[in-house]
Formats: sequence, C-alpha cells, structure tokens
Amino acid sequence: MGAANRPFANLALALRLARRELRGGLKGFWIFLACLTLGVAAIASVQSVSSGLLDGLASDGRSILGGDVAFRQLYTPPTDEQKAALAEGGRVSNSAEMRAMARADDEVRASLVELKAVDGVYPLYGALTLRGGGDFKAALAKRDGRWGAVVEASLVDRLGVKLGDPVHLGDSVYRLAGILDREPDRASSNAFSLGPRLLVALESLPETGLLQPGSLTWWSAKVALPDGTDRLAWQEGVKARFPDAAWRIRDFTNASPQIERFIDRMTLFLTLVGLTALLVGGVGVGNAVRSHLDSRARTIAMMKCIGAPGALVFQLYLAQILALALVGILFGLALGAVAPLALGKLLEDVLPVSAHIGVYPGALALAALYGVLTALTFSLWPLGRAREVPAGALFRDVIAPAQGRPKAPYLAAMGLSALALAGLAVATADNTLFALWFVGGSIATFGAFRAAAGLVTWGAAKIGRVRRPGLRLALANLHRPGNPTAAVVLSLGLGLTVLVAIALVQGNFARRVSETIPKDAPSFFFVDIQRDQFEPLKSTVTGVPGTSAFEAVPSLRGRVESVNGVEAEKALANPEQAWILAGDRGITYAAKLPERSQVVAGSWWAEDYAGPPLISIHQSVAEAFNIGPGAKLAVNILGRTIEATVANVRAADFSSMAINFTMVFAPGALEGAPQTWIATVRSTPEAEEAVQRAVLHRFPNITLVRVKDALDTVGDMLSHIGTAVRIVAGITLIAGTLVLAGAVAAGHRRRVYDAVVLKVLGATRADVLRAFLLEYGLLGLLTAIIAGAIGTLTAWAVMRFLMRWEWTFLPSAVLTTALLSTAITLAFGFYGTWRALGQPSAPLLRNE
Repeated sequence: MGAANRPFANLALALRLARRELRGGLKGFWIFLACLTLGVAAIASVQSVSSGLLDGLASDGRSILGGDVAFRQLYTPPTDEQKAALAEGGRVSNSAEMRAMARADDEVRASLVELKAVDGVYPLYGALTLRGGGDFKAALAKRDGRWGAVVEASLVDRLGVKLGDPVHLGDSVYRLAGILDREPDRASSNAFSLGPRLLVALESLPETGLLQPGSLTWWSAKVALPDGTDRLAWQEGVKARFPDAAWRIRDFTNASPQIERFIDRMTLFLTLVGLTALLVGGVGVGNAVRSHLDSRARTIAMMKCIGAPGALVFQLYLAQILALALVGILFGLALGAVAPLALGKLLEDVLPVSAHIGVYPGALALAALYGVLTALTFSLWPLGRAREVPAGALFRDVIAPAQGRPKAPYLAAMGLSALALAGLAVATADNTLFALWFVGGSIATFGAFRAAAGLVTWGAAKIGRVRRPGLRLALANLHRPGNPTAAVVLSLGLGLTVLVAIALVQGNFARRVSETIPKDAPSFFFVDIQRDQFEPLKSTVTGVPGTSAFEAVPSLRGRVESVNGVEAEKALANPEQAWILAGDRGITYAAKLPERSQVVAGSWWAEDYAGPPLISIHQSVAEAFNIGPGAKLAVNILGRTIEATVANVRAADFSSMAINFTMVFAPGALEGAPQTWIATVRSTPEAEEAVQRAVLHRFPNITLVRVKDALDTVGDMLSHIGTAVRIVAGITLIAGTLVLAGAVAAGHRRRVYDAVVLKVLGATRADVLRAFLLEYGLLGLLTAIIAGAIGTLTAWAVMRFLMRWEWTFLPSAVLTTALLSTAITLAFGFYGTWRALGQPSAPLLRNE
C-alpha cells in the first residue's frame, strides 16, 4: 500500500518537518497567539472566580446563613412553643427585619433604612465587625437611657450625623454607636436594598412603635445544631411537629440561593462573552492560518512536485497549528490562573461572599478545551484546502486564488469540531435555553456578517471603473484576490454590533426612566399604614399645598401554594416566570377593576359580589402556570390557605409605578385578615420636603419611600451593570481589533508589492497613502453601517419582545459606532500602509 493511501504513515516525517519550520520563529502568528490567549484567559478567569465564589459560598454557608438552619416568616414571630422546640435542637438567635425611616435630630434630614433587630446571641457563626474596631454587643447596649444603633457609612452621610449623635427611629431615639464594617449574614436577607443597613437590639424594637398589626416584618430564628446532629432528620421533625407553621426553612447548604443564582448567571454570561471573544478570535486564527499557508505556497507546491502526498502536507501544517495553539492556550491558562487574584478581591466588595482563590483544574481544563476546539474549527478549512489544491494552482494562488473546497472528510471534521464547541457551551451552561439562544444567535450573526461581506465585495466589483484613480484603486482592493473585506467586516463588526445594541438598549431604558416614568409616577409611596391612620394620613398629606392624586389600597403578602391541586413548584410551566415562587407576593382585594388595568380573559366581578373566593391574576401569573379563568389557585396568607377560582386575567403597566398587584381578590375573603395599607401621592418638587416632614412628625411608624430616591438607587445599579456590560463588550471589540490587525498584517506583503509598483509607475507617497486610506475608510464605514443595522435590529427585538417596552431609535449611538469603526480601521490601515511605503523598491523587484 502506497504512502498516499496511508494517511498516518508519514506522521513522524510531518512532525519533523513542522519542527524545522517552527525554528524560523513565530512571524505571522502573533495575532493567532493573542486571539487564543485572550479568549482562553477570559474563560479560565471567569470559571476560576466562579468556582472560588461557589466554594466560598459552600464552606462559609453557616456564616452566610447565620446558623445551621434558619426559620423565616412574615408578620409574626415564632410562638413560645415554637421557640422552645427550636431551643431543644441547639443555640437559637432571633431577629427581625423591616424597612423604616431614620431621622436626624433636626427632624428634617431622613432616610429609608433596612432595619435589623438582633438578640444578644447574634451572630451564631461568623463575626460582625465595626469600623475602627469595638465590641458590637456593647455598641447596641442601653446607656444613659438610650439604646445604641450601628449603621452603614452611607447613612451617616445622608443624615449628617457622627458617632454619639441621636438617631430617631419610630417613637424611639437611638445613640449612633458604631459604623458597620461587615455583617456576616447579610446575604441571607433581601438581596435588593433601597436603603442602608441599621442594626439595633431586638429588645429595643417594641419601644419604636414600628411593630403594628400587618406591618411588613420578617422574623427569623437561626439555630446552631450540636456536632453530630442529623440536620435533615431534625428539620423533618420540626416540620412534623408544626405542620401549619408559616415559616420557610433553609439550611446552610443553601445559605443564599439568590447569591448562588447570581453567581451561576454571572458565570454563564461572562463565559459566553469570553466564548464570543474566542469566536471572534477564531476569525483571526483562520486568517493567520490562511496567510501562513499563502506564504508557504511555493514550499507546498515544491513538496507536491517532488511527490509529497496531500496527507503529509495536511499533517505537517496541522501539527504546526496545534503546537502554536498549545502555546496560546498555555499563555491564556497562565493569565486565567492569575487574574482571579484581582477579580476575587474586587467581587468581595460587591458580594458578601469570600472567594476561595486557588487553582481549579476543572475550570482550566474547560478553558483549554474551548481553545483547542476553536483552533481546530477555524483552521481545518484552509488546511484541508491546502491539502487538496494541485501544485500548479498553488503557484498561481497569489493572482488567481483557487476556489476549491476541502474534501468531505475535512468538512465533516470541521463540522464535528464546531458541533463539539456548541455542545460544550450548552452542556456547561446553567441555563440551557439561554445557551442554545446564544449558539443560534452566534451562527446567525456569523452568517449575516459573512453574507454582508460578500455583498460588499460583490458591490465593489459591480461599480466598475470610476474616474478618480484613488477611489478606483480603493474599490478594486475591496474585491481583489486576497482582499481583507470578509475578515474586517466579520471581526470588527461583531464587537461593534454588541456595542450598538447595548448603547441603544441602555439609552432607551434611560429615556424611559428619565422622561416617561417621572411624568406619570407618584412622588411618594407610604407603606405600613394602619387602618386607623388612613384618614388622618390622607388629610395630612393633601393638606400640604402642591399635592394631588392621593391613592390608597389594602396590602397583604402571600405565596402561591398550589395550582389546580398541584404543588406550585411542580405546576410551573414557564421557568422564565419562576420569580413568582421566589417569595411572598403582594396581594390586595378590590370591588372595582384597578386603574391602568385591562381584563384580557374572563370578566370582572360585580361590585357587590358576595360568594366563594374569586381572584384576578396578572398575565405573568397566567403565563407562569399556563392557566386562565376557571383555574384553582391556592394562596397562603398569614399561615391560612385560601383556594380561589381565577375569575379573570389582567394586563397592567407596572412601569407606570402606580399601585398594582399581581393578584387581586374579590371582596369577602381578606377583609378580616391583619393588614396594612399602602398609598401614593403626587407633589410638586417644592412640596416634597414639607410632605416628608409632616408625615414623619405625625406618623413615625409609616415608611415613606421617595420615588426619586428609589429611581436614583435603581439608576445607580443599572449604571454599574451597564458599565460592566460595556467592559465585557469591550473584550469582544479588543478581539475584533486584534483580528483587524491580523488582517492588515496578513495583507502586508501584498501592500508592499502594490506600493512599490505604484511608486515605479509614478505615484507619489501621498497618492498611495490616500488611496489605501480611502480603502480602509470605506471598509470601516461599511462595517459600521452593517454593525449599526444588525445592532439596531437586536436592540429593537430586546426592547419590544423581551422587555415589552416602546422603542425609540437613537442615532447618536449608531453615529458614535460609525466614527469608532472608521477610526480603528483607518488607524490600522495607516500603520500598515506607512510600513509598506517604507520598503525599498529595488530588492523586491529583483526578487520578483
């Protein structure tokens, strides 16, 4: 059997030849290495940090939860019998959390706070530390007739107070006794905070007057079990002893599901961003391989002329590519192992979890596998093509590139490699559906840009000869053999598309918040209004000049227990609406259809309805469980389960910030339950301070939320998220820029040849520079137009179908992208052309 029929017979020879060629250095492969290094480092860093955070979450679970097991319930504390039962299991720490208003001594400066009252046993695990040191329990103790309070530093700034100053909370006056540095179990509380933390002694809480019937107060009992206790069996025993208890039980193995979900989603998002950078870099890998094989065309042709089989050529250059890919991957893994040292410290300031920084072999292996598959996927086409092209065609390749494609086995291998890359992204993702959308979107985007690049090349060829020589040369270079059009449009366009989409989505959201919401939104929300305070509050608020549109409704909290007799978790049909089961939801009752609501299925009940419980649900609830009118919904409210029939499904615009609820009961079911009211009012900017002062002075138990402050808090959060997303998109743009640099470098030899010929024919340096810059300017502008169109389409789809908001086109975002794209391509084009113009003519002409 001949060597040509034995593909691996000459493998040793191929490896030896590959090693000899690599002795000549890495010229032409620096972009190849940079692209792989960047993508692999991004994935390795994200996976390592995620592993460290999840390890920290698991090992510090007791400190994060505040105990081995935590019992948490709304409105009422555990009964004496329940407390005694928990105490039989181990040490118990009780606490209460609620939102309240803290005020300075002048009664003018006030701030919404996240209030937490703790007992003398707290914390069971971990340590609460104060800025500058000091004993936490001593800080909360009563001295000179005043209890102590510990606050976050931001509250000191808001109230303009200092240590030792009085701080008003409800009917009580506390002594500011310390500045909070770290609270070990903060992650087990509400993940979204509207105000800074304020801690007081649990014993002092009744004196504040904040504990009113129906007040939105979360009571927690955290238990430290003795060593050797069967934790699960003990929990089951407590459940069996108190089957009707309203508490939710969580143990340290699931200390903070919100943080864990956030880490998983952050890992997924950033890994896919790293993969995007790697895919963009893959274009650079393919360009580098093609350029290298083009530069070796004569060598390959000579080898084939003297009898070298195609398999030997393929093995030779595949070995080179894999060796270089290994170098790039090792560089990326080294960076990925070091970067978590900085990223972990940065995230510790954001997340209440200490990252266990270390080397995670699984994370590094995953990143390396991504790198290998990317290198193979984008290298097999040019390698397979070089293996099949006849020797004569290789000699002509510079002026008449062969259009042959690899044989079926190489195409199959490339397809399998791409499929493995997509499968790896989906298999390792926490959210399979999101990963599938990413894979599908990546394929569609690559196809769109490749088609756009082909359209640009075809259009440049069809324009024909134009009168201006510089423009004619620029257009010819867009469609000439070996043109960089496809590489530039695909690589730079992907990064720019992400930037356009992000800028448009963020711009639309900011416009919605700054322009639409403030016009329709109330100025204040009032929470925890007692029944007997409703009329006095209304007269107080409406008595302030400049106020209007006072609205109030009763408010309760409850959670969905079952749907049509099936447990809610099992009945969930749409995982995207799982937030409905994440905690207790707001509930009210009403005789009339709420304003800004519309019945889309079923019908509203009569105002004088008196019969079995009926309920109106928002569209999101109907979509979550795939139900409609006639369905049975069981809701647990204050430990009592009420089964109601769905009377109708409503559509409501929650973005208007008017009072609205996902679930509204018909009259007759909830009037006797402990409840509070919530109210809203609009006021002129000049009247806001007077409203705040009047309400806090007369009703210290009522929590007042200034909408502008809440929007500022949300705006700051979105600003941070937007900045992070832009940084992440920048990684993709960097990868695209690297590929652009590679495309310029790959065409350097041709640029030198063109420049020398043009100079010999009489063109001046300025003429050549102007023609080449015009080519790159056109390429950058066309890329920006394509990226702007695809990015705009993406942003429109996100706003209309994902967020379901109105869409507004913002030309400034696209214009900025166009300028950025043109500037980047011109900069690289100028650099490449300047280098080409600096080459002497005689040596090149003698060689040619």
